Amino acid sequence: NIKNNNDIIKKNEIKILDFIFCVVYLLDKEGEMNVAQSVNVNFKLDADVKKSMEQVCNELGLSMSAAFTVFAKKVGREKRIPFDVAIDPFYSESNIRYLEQKMADYKAGKIKFVEHELLEE
Repeated sequence: NIKNNNDIIKKNEIKILDFIFCVVYLLDKEGEMNVAQSVNVNFKLDADVKKSMEQVCNELGLSMSAAFTVFAKKVGREKRIPFDVAIDPFYSESNIRYLEQKMADYKAGKIKFVEHELLEE
């Protein structure tokens, strides 16, 4: 039984599975998961990403469904994606224009590519 959030924090011995169930419990307004109200959600996921997530979930003793439920509840509560989501600057409009101009210059014979040794960082 969970009395309050401080009881969870005070116990240093809490197991990760217990912690995850506590998070799900605390995120639910009524304190319980209502299976009768659950719905199926289908979406495509890259096979490698799915396999990697399944492995992590298995190590945590958590189903993928429970992991997505924790994520969805956090999004709903915070009204935001709970981690940074950023666009790769490679695909910015200015970089695409730059690359298109370089390709046009190459096709027009204005620039030539030469072989060189790979640089390691």
